[in-house]
Amino acid sequence: MQPFELTILGCSSATPTSSRHPTSQLLNLGEKYFLIDCGEATQIQLRKFKIKIQRIDHIFISHLHGDHYLGLQGLLGTMHLLGREKEVHIYSPPGLQEIIKVSNYHSKTFLKYNIVFHIIEENTPALIFENEKLTVETIAMNHRIPCYGFIFKEKIGLRNIIKEKIEKYQIPLQNIQAIKEGEDFINSKGVRVENKDLTLDPTPARSYAYCSDTIFNESYIDKISNANLLYHEATFAEEMLKRAKETFHCTAKEAATIALKSNSKQLIIGHYSARYNDLSILLNEAKAVFDNTVLAIEGETYKIV
Repeated sequence: MQPFELTILGCSSATPTSSRHPTSQLLNLGEKYFLIDCGEATQIQLRKFKIKIQRIDHIFISHLHGDHYLGLQGLLGTMHLLGREKEVHIYSPPGLQEIIKVSNYHSKTFLKYNIVFHIIEENTPALIFENEKLTVETIAMNHRIPCYGFIFKEKIGLRNIIKEKIEKYQIPLQNIQAIKEGEDFINSKGVRVENKDLTLDPTPARSYAYCSDTIFNESYIDKISNANLLYHEATFAEEMLKRAKETFHCTAKEAATIALKSNSKQLIIGHYSARYNDLSILLNEAKAVFDNTVLAIEGETYKIV
């Protein structure tokens, strides 16, 4: 089974602390790297956790509040200084291209590589990326400015051929791929062996749902249903519910409610307000609703199973 895992680079909300940085995550699917949000210190965190910067080809920015993108200019500059030539794809709401362009213009920075901007403007779910291994679709959040979550869905793999059957039926090497793709096998005598007798079902596809800043609402529950791993912002504890509503954020209890109603397998909460030195307050509140909840901890890697 190919690796599918998430590394937390930053888990703080708008104000960083001495031990927590603004939002950023790295998703690894089959050794393909996808950066999700890029708050301040993202490139420092990538260095700290020994993640190769130049392996990042796709960057997803949920919205244009600084704690989700202010590390991007520095990261792009470092890629340039390290001699990058391969293009970078950035997916974001409108405005980010202008920000990057103005900054490069005034600093007289001429990148050695191209940036391809993909503008997200749909309020309905939209497919924004696809390759041979996965798809990425948007999830419309309800925040103070246009804001999106992302759901990364692994594609279903090929069927698993039973090794013992290869020898039993003397299956030539050139037939293996076709059998994995679902075809029956016909031997040299014209005898057909059905595919179901040669293979096992493929490993079930997995999914990761990233729900960025949003006031509590249930509009996207169907979109993230049955996620293997759900990240949901949980900026405040329930005692700060009024503040959460004023700032268009969620409490830990509300994040857990989304996980419960969407039938997600596991929940990671993050985007903590700097007021919380003791994160167990948020964790315990979430676990009271959805027990399989963990904290987003910087440097930790969470396997998506």
